Amino acid sequence: MSRLFVKFQEYDRNVFMWINGRLHNRFMNFWLYYLTHLGGATFSIAVSLLVWLLAPAPWNTTGLQACIALAVSHIPVAIAKRLYPRIRPYLAMPDTITFRNPLTDHSFPSGHTTAVFSVTVPFMAMEPYLLMLLLPVALIVGFSRIYLGLHYPSDVLAGATIGTLVALATVALWT
Repeated sequence: MSRLFVKFQEYDRNVFMWINGRLHNRFMNFWLYYLTHLGGATFSIAVSLLVWLLAPAPWNTTGLQACIALAVSHIPVAIAKRLYPRIRPYLAMPDTITFRNPLTDHSFPSGHTTAVFSVTVPFMAMEPYLLMLLLPVALIVGFSRIYLGLHYPSDVLAGATIGTLVALATVALWT
Protein backbone atom coordinates (compact mmCIF):
# COMPACT_ATOMS: atom_id res chain seq x y z
CA MET A 1 0.00 0.00 0.00
CA SER A 2 2.80 2.44 0.85
CA ARG A 3 4.41 1.73 -2.54
CA LEU A 4 1.19 2.79 -4.27
CA PHE A 5 1.10 5.93 -2.13
CA VAL A 6 4.70 6.77 -3.08
CA LYS A 7 3.86 6.32 -6.78
CA PHE A 8 0.82 8.58 -6.39
CA GLN A 9 2.94 11.27 -4.70
CA GLU A 10 5.51 11.04 -7.47
CA TYR A 11 2.80 11.42 -10.11
CA ASP A 12 1.28 14.33 -8.15
CA ARG A 13 4.64 16.12 -8.04
CA ASN A 14 5.29 15.49 -11.75
CA VAL A 15 1.92 16.93 -12.77
CA PHE A 16 2.55 19.88 -10.46
CA MET A 17 6.00 20.54 -11.97
CA TRP A 18 4.59 20.33 -15.51
CA ILE A 19 1.82 22.85 -14.78
CA ASN A 20 3.93 25.13 -12.60
CA GLY A 21 7.14 24.94 -14.57
CA ARG A 22 6.25 24.50 -18.23
CA LEU A 23 2.99 26.39 -18.78
CA HIS A 24 4.02 29.81 -17.50
CA ASN A 25 3.59 32.81 -19.78
CA ARG A 26 2.77 36.50 -19.31
CA PHE A 27 -0.91 36.17 -20.21
CA MET A 28 -1.61 33.38 -17.73
CA ASN A 29 0.60 34.98 -15.07
CA PHE A 30 -1.58 38.08 -15.14
CA TRP A 31 -5.00 36.43 -15.31
CA LEU A 32 -4.46 33.52 -12.96
CA TYR A 33 -2.91 35.74 -10.31
CA TYR A 34 -6.20 37.68 -10.14
CA LEU A 35 -8.71 34.92 -10.93
CA THR A 36 -7.41 32.78 -8.07
CA HIS A 37 -9.01 35.28 -5.67
CA LEU A 38 -12.49 34.17 -6.81
CA GLY A 39 -11.96 31.29 -4.37
CA GLY A 40 -10.69 33.50 -1.58
CA ALA A 41 -12.64 34.18 1.59
CA THR A 42 -13.45 37.82 0.82
CA PHE A 43 -14.95 37.15 -2.60
CA SER A 44 -16.74 33.87 -1.87
CA ILE A 45 -18.30 35.12 1.36
CA ALA A 46 -19.29 38.48 -0.15
CA VAL A 47 -20.91 37.00 -3.26
CA SER A 48 -22.88 34.34 -1.45
CA LEU A 49 -24.06 36.80 1.21
CA LEU A 50 -25.03 39.43 -1.37
CA VAL A 51 -27.04 36.94 -3.40
CA TRP A 52 -28.75 35.66 -0.27
CA LEU A 53 -29.60 39.12 1.05
CA LEU A 54 -30.31 41.04 -2.16
CA ALA A 55 -31.45 38.66 -4.89
CA PRO A 56 -35.10 37.87 -5.54
CA ALA A 57 -36.55 34.41 -4.93
CA PRO A 58 -35.52 31.69 -5.72
CA TRP A 59 -31.97 33.05 -6.13
CA ASN A 60 -31.87 34.21 -2.50
CA THR A 61 -32.48 30.64 -1.34
CA THR A 62 -29.62 29.44 -3.53
CA GLY A 63 -27.44 32.20 -2.07
CA LEU A 64 -28.27 30.95 1.43
CA GLN A 65 -27.44 27.39 0.37
CA ALA A 66 -24.10 28.66 -0.96
CA CYS A 67 -23.42 30.43 2.37
CA ILE A 68 -24.18 27.28 4.33
CA ALA A 69 -22.16 25.05 1.99
CA LEU A 70 -19.22 27.48 2.19
CA ALA A 71 -19.27 27.51 6.00
CA VAL A 72 -19.78 23.76 6.43
CA SER A 73 -17.21 22.80 3.78
CA HIS A 74 -14.42 24.45 5.69
CA ILE A 75 -14.89 22.17 8.70
CA PRO A 76 -13.42 19.12 6.89
CA VAL A 77 -10.78 21.41 5.33
CA ALA A 78 -9.63 22.57 8.77
CA ILE A 79 -9.60 19.00 10.07
CA ALA A 80 -7.65 17.70 7.06
CA LYS A 81 -5.09 20.50 7.33
CA ARG A 82 -4.45 19.47 10.96
CA LEU A 83 -4.38 15.72 10.30
CA TYR A 84 -2.24 15.95 7.18
CA PRO A 85 0.06 18.99 7.53
CA ARG A 86 1.43 18.95 4.00
CA ILE A 87 4.04 21.58 3.18
CA ARG A 88 3.15 23.84 0.27
CA PRO A 89 4.97 22.95 -2.95
CA TYR A 90 6.84 26.24 -3.26
CA LEU A 91 8.35 25.53 0.18
CA ALA A 92 9.13 21.87 -0.59
CA MET A 93 10.59 22.38 -4.08
CA PRO A 94 12.99 25.30 -4.53
CA ASP A 95 12.44 25.62 -8.31
CA THR A 96 8.72 26.30 -7.92
CA ILE A 97 7.45 29.47 -9.55
CA THR A 98 5.32 31.48 -7.15
CA PHE A 99 4.13 35.06 -6.77
CA ARG A 100 4.14 37.73 -4.11
CA ASN A 101 2.85 36.99 -0.62
CA PRO A 102 2.29 33.23 -0.96
CA LEU A 103 0.39 31.47 1.80
CA THR A 104 2.43 29.61 4.42
CA ASP A 105 -0.18 27.40 6.10
CA HIS A 106 -0.65 23.75 5.15
CA SER A 107 -1.38 22.77 1.58
CA PHE A 108 -3.86 19.89 1.82
CA PRO A 109 -6.66 20.41 0.84
CA SER A 110 -7.03 23.61 -1.18
CA GLY A 111 -9.33 26.00 0.68
CA HIS A 112 -9.77 28.29 -2.34
CA THR A 113 -10.88 25.36 -4.49
CA THR A 114 -13.21 24.12 -1.76
CA ALA A 115 -14.74 27.58 -1.47
CA VAL A 116 -15.33 28.15 -5.17
CA PHE A 117 -16.96 24.74 -5.62
CA SER A 118 -19.09 25.04 -2.47
CA VAL A 119 -20.40 28.43 -3.66
CA THR A 120 -20.92 27.61 -7.35
CA VAL A 121 -22.41 24.11 -7.11
CA PRO A 122 -25.74 25.23 -5.56
CA PHE A 123 -26.22 27.64 -8.48
CA MET A 124 -25.33 24.93 -11.00
CA ALA A 125 -27.82 22.59 -9.29
CA MET A 126 -30.54 25.24 -9.42
CA GLU A 127 -30.02 26.21 -13.06
CA PRO A 128 -28.08 23.59 -15.05
CA TYR A 129 -27.32 26.09 -17.85
CA LEU A 130 -25.05 27.88 -15.34
CA LEU A 131 -22.82 24.81 -15.46
CA MET A 132 -21.32 26.14 -18.72
CA LEU A 133 -20.33 29.39 -17.00
CA LEU A 134 -19.58 28.42 -13.40
CA LEU A 135 -17.80 25.09 -13.85
CA PRO A 136 -15.01 26.64 -15.97
CA VAL A 137 -14.64 29.42 -13.38
CA ALA A 138 -14.31 26.87 -10.56
CA LEU A 139 -11.86 24.78 -12.59
CA ILE A 140 -9.76 27.86 -13.40
CA VAL A 141 -9.52 28.72 -9.70
CA GLY A 142 -8.37 25.17 -8.93
CA PHE A 143 -5.87 25.21 -11.81
CA SER A 144 -4.57 28.62 -10.69
CA ARG A 145 -3.67 27.21 -7.27
CA ILE A 146 -1.30 24.73 -8.94
CA TYR A 147 -0.02 27.24 -11.50
CA LEU A 148 0.82 29.74 -8.75
CA GLY A 149 2.85 27.12 -6.85
CA LEU A 150 0.53 26.97 -3.85
CA HIS A 151 -1.03 23.50 -4.17
CA TYR A 152 -0.40 20.07 -5.60
CA PRO A 153 -3.04 18.64 -7.96
CA SER A 154 -4.24 16.27 -5.21
CA ASP A 155 -4.84 19.28 -2.91
CA VAL A 156 -7.04 20.84 -5.59
CA LEU A 157 -8.86 17.57 -6.33
CA ALA A 158 -9.57 17.09 -2.61
CA GLY A 159 -10.83 20.68 -2.30
CA ALA A 160 -13.10 20.31 -5.35
CA THR A 161 -14.46 17.04 -3.96
CA ILE A 162 -15.15 18.45 -0.49
CA GLY A 163 -16.76 21.63 -1.85
CA THR A 164 -18.92 19.73 -4.34
CA LEU A 165 -20.08 17.05 -1.90
CA VAL A 166 -20.94 19.51 0.85
CA ALA A 167 -22.81 21.76 -1.61
CA LEU A 168 -24.76 18.84 -3.09
CA ALA A 169 -25.62 17.60 0.41
CA THR A 170 -26.78 21.10 1.39
CA VAL A 171 -29.04 21.32 -1.68
CA ALA A 172 -30.33 17.76 -1.22
CA LEU A 173 -31.14 18.28 2.45
CA TRP A 174 -32.92 21.55 1.64
CA THR A 175 -35.80 19.85 -0.16
